Amino acid sequence: MRRLTTVLAGACAAALFAVMTVVLGSPAVAATLVEVTSFGNNPGNMRMHVYVPDSHPASPAIVVAMHGCGGSGPGFYQGSEFASLADRYGFIVIYPTATQSAGFGNCFDTWSDAAKQRGGGSDPVSITSMIDYVERNYQGDPNRVYATGSSSGGMMTQHMLAVYPDVFKAGASFMGVPFNCFAGASDYPPGSSRCTGGSMDRTPQQWGDAVRQAYPGYSGPRPRMQLWHGTSDTLVPYSLLRESIEQWTNVFGLSQTPTGTDTPQANWTRSRYANPSGTVQVEAYSIQGAGHALPQSGMARYAIEFFGLTTSPTDTTPPNTPGTPVASNVTASSATLTWTASTDQGGSGLAGYEILRAPGAMGGTFTQIGTSATTSFTDTGLTANTTYRYQVRARDAAGNVSPVSNTVQITTQGGTTGACSATPTVQSQWGNGYVIQPLTITNTSTSTITSWTVTFTLPAGHTLTGSWNATVTSSGQTVTVRSVSHNGTLAPGASTTSFGFQASRPNGNTALPSGYTCA
Repeated sequence: MRRLTTVLAGACAAALFAVMTVVLGSPAVAATLVEVTSFGNNPGNMRMHVYVPDSHPASPAIVVAMHGCGGSGPGFYQGSEFASLADRYGFIVIYPTATQSAGFGNCFDTWSDAAKQRGGGSDPVSITSMIDYVERNYQGDPNRVYATGSSSGGMMTQHMLAVYPDVFKAGASFMGVPFNCFAGASDYPPGSSRCTGGSMDRTPQQWGDAVRQAYPGYSGPRPRMQLWHGTSDTLVPYSLLRESIEQWTNVFGLSQTPTGTDTPQANWTRSRYANPSGTVQVEAYSIQGAGHALPQSGMARYAIEFFGLTTSPTDTTPPNTPGTPVASNVTASSATLTWTASTDQGGSGLAGYEILRAPGAMGGTFTQIGTSATTSFTDTGLTANTTYRYQVRARDAAGNVSPVSNTVQITTQGGTTGACSATPTVQSQWGNGYVIQPLTITNTSTSTITSWTVTFTLPAGHTLTGSWNATVTSSGQTVTVRSVSHNGTLAPGASTTSFGFQASRPNGNTALPSGYTCA
C-alpha cells in the first residue's frame, strides 16, 4: 500500500506539473503548426514544431514557448495564447517538445551538468539549434529572440537566459525556479527536491553568481526577465518567486526594493525593478489565490508586451500633451482627476496615462503615483489638510512618452478617518516563510471611514517579500499598510479581507508579526 501511495502521488504531481490554461483552440487562420524533423544539432533528442503566421514582417521576431512536465509542444500551442498573438503581431513561435524524464516524463533538462554550461549539450543546445533553423529558413531576427514557458518550461526560460544571454533579448517565466536551483536529476520535482520543497533560500549574491558562472567572461547585455507565480502554488512554491527576483535583480545590479508596484488587474500585484534610466529590467507578478495553473487568460499578452512585440519598431513619435487635469470629489483622504484625452501621432495606439504628484504648493519633486487606461484617476490615502500638485502624461504602445500636462493643485479637507481594527489570519507557513491572508480590517467606529492605515512589527530577521491590495512601506521592522481605492471605504461595522502579505524568516524561526494597529 505504501508503494502504491507513492506511485499515485508521483502521478498526481506529474499531472499538476503539466497544467496549462483552458484550451483555446487553433487560430481561425490558414497558418498551421508544422513539425521540423531535421533542424540541426539535437543532443537533447527533442522534437520541434514551429508556427509561422500568414502575415509577418520580412525579419520577424522569434518566441520560444515551452510546455510543462508531461506536456508537449503541440499541447502548449493548443493550450496557450501565443499562436493567436503571433497572428496579431507577426512573430514566429517555436514549440519545443522535451523528452527528458526526470522520473515522470517530458521535462526540460535544467538539472544536468551538461545543461548548465554554455555549449555543454542536452536541451539548451537543441533549443538554440531550433532558433538557428528559424533564422536561416524564415529570416527570423537574431536581435529579437525571446523565451517563455510554463512550469518546467518556465524553469527552462530562466535557464536559457542564464546560459545563452547573447541569444535572448528577454524572457517570461511562468511558475519557474531560479537558474541552478536543482542539484541534479535526483533533486528534480516532485518528491523530496530541496529546490521545490519550500526550504530553498540563497542570498541574491549566490543566485547572481550562479548565472554569471554559466557563461564565464561574458560582459554583454543581459536579457530582461519577467516572472509570474500564484500565491497558492504548492507544487512549485510561491516562495521561489522571491528567490528568482533576488537572482535576476542581482544579475542586473538592482536593489531588492521595487521601483514601482501596481495592480494591472484584480488579484494581480506587479513589482517592477528599473535601472537609473527608468528601463524595467525585472518584472514580477504575484497572482493572488492562483495555484499551479499559469498562464491564465490574458497573461501571454502581458508577456508579449514586455518583450516589446506589441509595438511598431519604427514608431518614435510621442503622443501629444494631455489636457490640464481638473480635480473633483476632494475629501480628507482622496481626490479625483479628469483630463482631456491625448492622441498618438506615431501609429501605435495609445497605451494609457501616467499620473505624477508633488507635495505642497511649490517645490518638491513630481513622482509617478499611478497609471490609468482612461482619462480619470482617483488618488487615495492622502493626508487631511494637505496641499498636493498633479500632472499627467501619455504613453503609447511603443513606449514613447508625451510632455507633462499643466499642473492642478488641490488641498484636502480636514477631518479624521474614524477608528478601526486589524486582525491577521495565518494562511500558510513553511520552514522559512509564511503568508498572512487575510488581514481583516474592520470599521469599529459609528461613521463611515474612507481610508485606513495599519502598522505592525516584523520579528527580527523577517523580511516582507510580497503583498497585495494595499500600498505598503517599510522602515526597519515596522511595516505601514495603506488602503487603496477599492477597499478604503468601510461603513460602520463593515470589514475588508482583500489585503494580505508574504514574509520570509530564518529557517526554523516560528515567530510571527505583532503589534497590529489600525487608524
